[in-house]
Amino acid sequence: MIEVFITDIKDECEIKSVLKSLGIHFPNLKVSYDLNETNMPFPCGHTILRVKSATIYPEKIISLVQKSGFQCEVLEDKICIK
Repeated sequence: MIEVFITDIKDECEIKSVLKSLGIHFPNLKVSYDLNETNMPFPCGHTILRVKSATIYPEKIISLVQKSGFQCEVLEDKICIK
């Protein structure tokens, strides 16, 4: 199973902190990310956090990322207007 989240994580230092926390709480989770942030405000300007595992608990992942000080939500189809 794969789930994709959008976040407001801005750089490598911040993502490493979040990845460490996710690894502690979800050791079987495979995580990748894309920090190609746009200049628009969240959620239209965002970074991508992809997780892969046999079982994924999106609400727990969102809560953990938010406790680390970042916004996070499941990626949905959205149309962002400049």
